[in-house]
Amino acid sequence: MSQINEKASPAYRQSYEIIREMIISGALPRGTKIVEEKLASELGVSRTPIRESIRKLEQEGLIKNKKVVNPSEKDLRNTFQVRILLEGYSARCAATYLHENELHLLKECVEIGRTGTIDEIMRANESFHEIIVQASNNPVMIEMIDRMQSIIYLFRRTVVYYNRPFLIDEHERIYDAIHARDGQTAELLMQQHLLADLEFCIHLLSDKKSI
Repeated sequence: MSQINEKASPAYRQSYEIIREMIISGALPRGTKIVEEKLASELGVSRTPIRESIRKLEQEGLIKNKKVVNPSEKDLRNTFQVRILLEGYSARCAATYLHENELHLLKECVEIGRTGTIDEIMRANESFHEIIVQASNNPVMIEMIDRMQSIIYLFRRTVVYYNRPFLIDEHERIYDAIHARDGQTAELLMQQHLLADLEFCIHLLSDKKSI
Protein backbone atom coordinates (compact mmCIF):
# COMPACT_ATOMS: atom_id res chain seq x y z
CA MET A 1 0.00 0.00 0.00
CA SER A 2 2.71 2.47 0.95
CA GLN A 3 4.71 1.77 -2.22
CA ILE A 4 1.68 2.59 -4.40
CA ASN A 5 1.06 5.82 -2.50
CA GLU A 6 4.69 6.85 -2.79
CA LYS A 7 4.59 6.50 -6.59
CA ALA A 8 1.23 8.25 -6.91
CA SER A 9 1.92 11.13 -4.55
CA PRO A 10 5.30 12.89 -4.41
CA ALA A 11 3.77 15.20 -1.79
CA TYR A 12 3.21 12.16 0.42
CA ARG A 13 6.80 10.94 0.07
CA GLN A 14 8.22 14.38 0.79
CA SER A 15 5.89 14.93 3.74
CA TYR A 16 6.72 11.54 5.18
CA GLU A 17 10.46 12.15 4.97
CA ILE A 18 10.21 15.64 6.49
CA ILE A 19 8.01 14.54 9.40
CA ARG A 20 10.20 11.49 10.04
CA GLU A 21 13.28 13.72 10.11
CA MET A 22 11.54 16.17 12.46
CA ILE A 23 10.79 13.34 14.88
CA ILE A 24 14.23 11.74 14.72
CA SER A 25 16.06 15.08 15.00
CA GLY A 26 13.92 16.15 17.97
CA ALA A 27 12.26 19.05 16.17
CA LEU A 28 9.06 17.25 17.12
CA PRO A 29 9.91 16.18 20.69
CA ARG A 30 8.73 12.94 22.23
CA GLY A 31 5.14 13.14 23.43
CA THR A 32 4.25 15.95 21.03
CA LYS A 33 0.67 15.80 19.77
CA ILE A 34 0.54 15.49 15.98
CA VAL A 35 -1.93 17.96 14.47
CA GLU A 36 -2.64 17.35 10.78
CA GLU A 37 -3.78 20.89 10.02
CA LYS A 38 -0.70 22.46 11.60
CA LEU A 39 1.73 20.17 9.74
CA ALA A 40 -0.11 20.66 6.45
CA SER A 41 0.18 24.43 6.86
CA GLU A 42 3.87 24.27 7.81
CA LEU A 43 4.76 22.00 4.88
CA GLY A 44 2.51 23.70 2.36
CA VAL A 45 0.56 20.59 1.39
CA SER A 46 -3.00 19.32 1.79
CA ARG A 47 -4.04 17.16 4.72
CA THR A 48 -4.18 14.00 2.57
CA PRO A 49 -0.39 13.43 2.27
CA ILE A 50 0.00 14.40 5.93
CA ARG A 51 -2.61 11.83 6.92
CA GLU A 52 -0.88 9.14 4.80
CA SER A 53 2.50 10.05 6.29
CA ILE A 54 1.16 9.78 9.84
CA ARG A 55 -0.36 6.39 9.02
CA LYS A 56 2.98 5.07 7.77
CA LEU A 57 4.87 6.50 10.75
CA GLU A 58 2.35 4.79 13.02
CA GLN A 59 3.08 1.50 11.25
CA GLU A 60 6.79 2.13 11.73
CA GLY A 61 6.41 2.87 15.42
CA LEU A 62 7.32 6.57 15.62
CA ILE A 63 3.76 7.81 16.21
CA LYS A 64 1.12 6.29 18.46
CA ASN A 65 -2.32 7.70 19.23
CA LYS A 66 -1.38 10.83 17.26
CA LYS A 67 1.62 11.50 19.51
CA VAL A 68 5.38 11.14 18.97
CA VAL A 69 6.46 7.99 20.78
CA ASN A 70 9.27 7.64 23.27
CA PRO A 71 10.86 4.28 22.36
CA SER A 72 13.00 2.65 25.01
CA GLU A 73 16.35 0.99 24.37
CA LYS A 74 14.54 -2.34 24.67
CA ASP A 75 12.05 -1.27 21.98
CA LEU A 76 14.89 -0.37 19.64
CA ARG A 77 16.76 -3.61 20.34
CA ASN A 78 13.65 -5.75 19.82
CA THR A 79 12.87 -4.11 16.49
CA PHE A 80 16.43 -4.26 15.26
CA GLN A 81 16.86 -7.91 16.22
CA VAL A 82 14.07 -8.73 13.77
CA ARG A 83 15.93 -6.84 11.05
CA ILE A 84 19.11 -8.77 11.84
CA LEU A 85 17.31 -12.08 11.34
CA LEU A 86 15.55 -11.02 8.14
CA GLU A 87 18.50 -9.32 6.47
CA GLY A 88 20.83 -12.14 7.43
CA TYR A 89 18.58 -14.55 5.58
CA SER A 90 18.31 -12.10 2.67
CA ALA A 91 22.11 -12.02 2.37
CA ARG A 92 22.13 -15.81 2.16
CA CYS A 93 19.53 -15.61 -0.62
CA ALA A 94 21.50 -12.89 -2.40
CA ALA A 95 24.49 -15.20 -2.69
CA THR A 96 22.30 -17.58 -4.69
CA TYR A 97 19.99 -15.33 -6.67
CA LEU A 98 21.65 -11.98 -7.43
CA HIS A 99 22.49 -11.45 -11.10
CA GLU A 100 25.74 -9.94 -12.34
CA ASN A 101 24.21 -6.49 -12.89
CA GLU A 102 22.93 -6.48 -9.30
CA LEU A 103 26.33 -7.58 -8.02
CA HIS A 104 27.82 -4.68 -9.96
CA LEU A 105 25.39 -2.27 -8.27
CA LEU A 106 26.37 -3.69 -4.86
CA LYS A 107 30.03 -3.09 -5.68
CA GLU A 108 29.22 0.49 -6.72
CA CYS A 109 27.54 1.04 -3.34
CA VAL A 110 30.73 -0.05 -1.59
CA GLU A 111 32.85 2.28 -3.73
CA ILE A 112 30.55 5.25 -3.10
CA GLY A 113 30.73 4.44 0.61
CA ARG A 114 34.48 5.07 0.46
CA THR A 115 34.53 8.18 -1.73
CA GLY A 116 31.09 9.85 -1.67
CA THR A 117 29.64 12.78 0.21
CA ILE A 118 27.56 12.16 3.33
CA ASP A 119 24.33 12.27 1.33
CA GLU A 120 25.77 9.96 -1.34
CA ILE A 121 26.92 7.51 1.32
CA MET A 122 23.46 7.58 2.91
CA ARG A 123 21.86 6.71 -0.43
CA ALA A 124 24.48 4.05 -1.19
CA ASN A 125 23.97 2.48 2.24
CA GLU A 126 20.22 2.36 1.63
CA SER A 127 20.68 0.86 -1.84
CA PHE A 128 23.16 -1.75 -0.61
CA HIS A 129 20.69 -3.13 1.91
CA GLU A 130 17.68 -2.73 -0.40
CA ILE A 131 19.29 -4.81 -3.16
CA ILE A 132 20.03 -7.57 -0.68
CA VAL A 133 16.56 -7.50 0.90
CA GLN A 134 14.88 -7.76 -2.50
CA ALA A 135 16.97 -10.86 -3.20
CA SER A 136 14.92 -12.75 -0.61
CA ASN A 137 12.04 -12.82 -3.14
CA ASN A 138 9.77 -13.02 -0.10
CA PRO A 139 7.10 -10.27 -0.11
CA VAL A 140 6.15 -10.95 3.53
CA MET A 141 9.74 -10.40 4.70
CA ILE A 142 10.12 -7.36 2.49
CA GLU A 143 6.95 -5.82 3.95
CA MET A 144 8.12 -6.54 7.50
CA ILE A 145 11.35 -4.67 6.83
CA ASP A 146 9.39 -1.86 5.19
CA ARG A 147 7.45 -1.44 8.44
CA MET A 148 10.76 -0.78 10.22
CA GLN A 149 11.94 1.94 7.83
CA SER A 150 11.94 4.75 10.39
CA ILE A 151 14.07 2.78 12.84
CA ILE A 152 16.33 1.66 9.99
CA TYR A 153 16.68 5.30 8.88
CA LEU A 154 17.53 6.34 12.43
CA PHE A 155 20.33 3.79 12.62
CA ARG A 156 21.53 4.44 9.07
CA ARG A 157 21.77 8.17 9.68
CA THR A 158 23.62 7.63 12.94
CA VAL A 159 26.25 5.22 11.60
CA VAL A 160 26.94 7.40 8.54
CA TYR A 161 26.93 10.84 10.16
CA TYR A 162 29.01 9.65 13.10
CA ASN A 163 31.33 7.63 10.86
CA ARG A 164 31.05 4.21 12.50
CA PRO A 165 34.41 2.43 12.23
CA PHE A 166 34.67 -0.39 9.65
CA LEU A 167 31.19 0.26 8.25
CA ILE A 168 32.24 0.14 4.59
CA ASP A 169 34.85 -2.57 5.21
CA GLU A 170 31.99 -4.74 6.45
CA HIS A 171 29.91 -3.91 3.37
CA GLU A 172 32.83 -4.99 1.20
CA ARG A 173 33.21 -8.30 3.02
CA ILE A 174 29.48 -8.96 2.65
CA TYR A 175 29.75 -8.16 -1.06
CA ASP A 176 32.76 -10.47 -1.42
CA ALA A 177 30.86 -13.35 0.20
CA ILE A 178 27.81 -12.78 -2.00
CA HIS A 179 29.99 -12.50 -5.11
CA ALA A 180 31.68 -15.78 -4.14
CA ARG A 181 28.20 -17.38 -3.78
CA ASP A 182 28.98 -18.20 -0.15
CA GLY A 183 25.56 -17.82 1.43
CA GLN A 184 26.49 -19.05 4.89
CA THR A 185 29.30 -16.53 5.24
CA ALA A 186 27.19 -13.73 3.75
CA GLU A 187 24.44 -14.39 6.30
CA LEU A 188 26.85 -14.41 9.24
CA LEU A 189 28.64 -11.25 8.07
CA MET A 190 25.34 -9.40 7.61
CA GLN A 191 24.18 -10.37 11.10
CA GLN A 192 27.49 -9.24 12.61
CA HIS A 193 27.36 -6.01 10.59
CA LEU A 194 23.87 -5.09 11.79
CA LEU A 195 24.66 -6.06 15.37
CA ALA A 196 27.64 -3.69 15.24
CA ASP A 197 25.28 -0.96 13.93
CA LEU A 198 22.91 -1.66 16.81
CA GLU A 199 25.53 -1.48 19.55
CA PHE A 200 27.14 1.65 18.08
CA CYS A 201 23.81 3.46 17.81
CA ILE A 202 22.46 2.41 21.20
CA HIS A 203 25.66 3.64 22.87
CA LEU A 204 25.66 6.93 20.96
CA LEU A 205 21.94 7.60 21.28
CA SER A 206 22.04 6.76 24.98
CA ASP A 207 24.80 9.33 25.46
CA LYS A 208 22.79 11.94 23.59
CA LYS A 209 19.52 11.03 25.35
CA SER A 210 17.68 11.54 22.07
CA ILE A 211 16.73 9.83 18.84
